[in-house]
Amino acid sequence: MFRFEVVHTDSATGARAGLLHTPHGPVETPAFMPVGTHGTVRGLTPEEVRGAGAQIVLANTFHLMLRPGIDLIERAGGLHRFMHWDGPILTDSGGYQVFSLAHLRRVSDEGVTFRSPVEGREIHLTPESVVDLEGRLGADIIMPLDVCLGYPAPPSAVEEAERRTAVWARRSRDAHRRPDQALFGIVQGGFDAGSRRRAADEIAGLEFAGYAIGGLSVGEPRTMTYDLLAAVTGRLPSDLPRYLMGVGVPPSSVEAVRRGVDMFDCVLPTRVGRTGVALTADGRLQLHNAAHAADLTPLEDGCPCPACRGYTRAYLRHLFKAGEMLGPRLVSLHNIAFMARLVAAMRDSILEDRFAAWSEAALARYKTAW
Repeated sequence: MFRFEVVHTDSATGARAGLLHTPHGPVETPAFMPVGTHGTVRGLTPEEVRGAGAQIVLANTFHLMLRPGIDLIERAGGLHRFMHWDGPILTDSGGYQVFSLAHLRRVSDEGVTFRSPVEGREIHLTPESVVDLEGRLGADIIMPLDVCLGYPAPPSAVEEAERRTAVWARRSRDAHRRPDQALFGIVQGGFDAGSRRRAADEIAGLEFAGYAIGGLSVGEPRTMTYDLLAAVTGRLPSDLPRYLMGVGVPPSSVEAVRRGVDMFDCVLPTRVGRTGVALTADGRLQLHNAAHAADLTPLEDGCPCPACRGYTRAYLRHLFKAGEMLGPRLVSLHNIAFMARLVAAMRDSILEDRFAAWSEAALARYKTAW
């Protein structure tokens, strides 16, 4: 039901082109996953997201539990039917909320107790209950409960988070029952290479279907992110997928693939798209700038997305200035299409064993723009 194959590895960098087989279809890697936290990529229909080139989307178990509730989604036939997406889905556990909603939660070895940010009721999550919730959602890939830290973090907090994440990983693995769902392990370990390597060795020893790298891009310098990635990926099984959580700025995506990452997700492409920022091969394009007021060229030459095929920068800028919802929708759609084209270009260059030169050229273009 779930299988990963490495199709080709770039000889100069170790970057991988792979194929992820899931119950809802294959995913070519490297792969970017648009974020649909509440069961939707904001402002876009599933058909539009698929048409933009997305193969797999991400949803969040914690938020779906709060509303509309897992019971309703289960009665609707599972998350795929409920959100009208027939492709693969990955569900995050809510572990990031342990970090981002610190003022609303208590953490112990047993689990996490939240004060719901929606209606204030108390919610208790354990590794076992999260696996059960994700099983009921029916996602293709599920993530266990983990502990994420912000930057910087004291050594004592790193050690405790690493220990607790490993304890929860074992319990999640033991609670996992559905053969049609792939449970990934998550590597934490803070911001020290030694801690990261130790965490990677421990989680890899638990024999998950794939491995995620969490707790990065949370305020640390980008050079540190890349160094920690390099410290981890080589210690994870080479025949299983590697997923970098929450990172999707174009140059960071290229750097991650250079270090052996296969999949990544990020809210940035659609979040900045809703504010009028378009992603291009030369960096960010801010439509609110007056320079685009009479610019009758597309966002990006050669882009096949609906925004570039039918509309000009001047018109898109007008939509944002007028407060029309079509503007955020079109630029969000363009940004997803851009990320899909970016990972496709990476895959092609890996398959042709020229990823080193391709990535150096791409990063040179991004250097001053990001």
